[in-house]
Amino acid sequence: MESLPQLACMRLAIDGGVATATLEHSPMNLIDDAMLDDLEALLGYLEQSATIKVLVLASADPEFFVAHADVSLYLKRGTQLARDAGGEAVPRPLQATRAQTLFERLRALPQASIAKVEGRVRGGGSCLVLACDMCFASLDKATFGHPEIVVGLLPAIGGSQRLPRRAGRARALEVILGGDTISAELAERYGYINRALPQDEIGPFVDALAARIASYPANSIRLAKRAVDAAEALPMAQGLLEEAHCFDQASATPAALGRMAHYLEAAQSREFELRMRGFVRDIAAKSVA
Repeated sequence: MESLPQLACMRLAIDGGVATATLEHSPMNLIDDAMLDDLEALLGYLEQSATIKVLVLASADPEFFVAHADVSLYLKRGTQLARDAGGEAVPRPLQATRAQTLFERLRALPQASIAKVEGRVRGGGSCLVLACDMCFASLDKATFGHPEIVVGLLPAIGGSQRLPRRAGRARALEVILGGDTISAELAERYGYINRALPQDEIGPFVDALAARIASYPANSIRLAKRAVDAAEALPMAQGLLEEAHCFDQASATPAALGRMAHYLEAAQSREFELRMRGFVRDIAAKSVA
């Protein structure tokens, strides 16, 4: 059995291929060195796991998912940069920051990642949400925003790169330059998040989605993510080749071969296709390979 990482800022629970990491970092889940330490340990565990297929990020705080990154860290860094520059232009960095690197590792996990947001998300918290594959939020309690501009900053952990890819340039600039808070309903409309759901529906919805994804082959999840990522990274012609390569790799696995054989037992009839949804749930229940 895989040993769980020792975490100080989050509680980790494993159930049926789903890892739920619940943030518990008083006073408001700030992203600081301690939180990054935990994230690094969690990512290391997930990257090596042979059994976890889905990560769900949640918060134990009913008012905050993640308030934002610890501004004192940015003040310390900015003071040092100004001192080192001595009145000259600040030099271009040669590598990503630790937080940027960790959030990119989160995005690139072989598992599917889901943010379940039931409170406030701002700044670095939004960057964390955007690094996840999917985000579902409470209509009643969740809000989103990038207020960094208010203190003379801008999103610093991938937010300026990922939000435009989700919402488009104009809407991303509205959020980033406006510095204001937006509702979960508007975030959904902008493509910032997947869906905004009533508070009493978000838990059951995320639980069911995570369990359904976890019922599929781990290799297929990993390869599907890789194919989708190619849509952003590659021109169409190269993306189609990457898609074909991912498909070929998936189709040759024992899990896929067994599932396809089971599917063909139904003979692909019209009657069968009309009840396809039942088959999807049935085959998911029969195999967790």
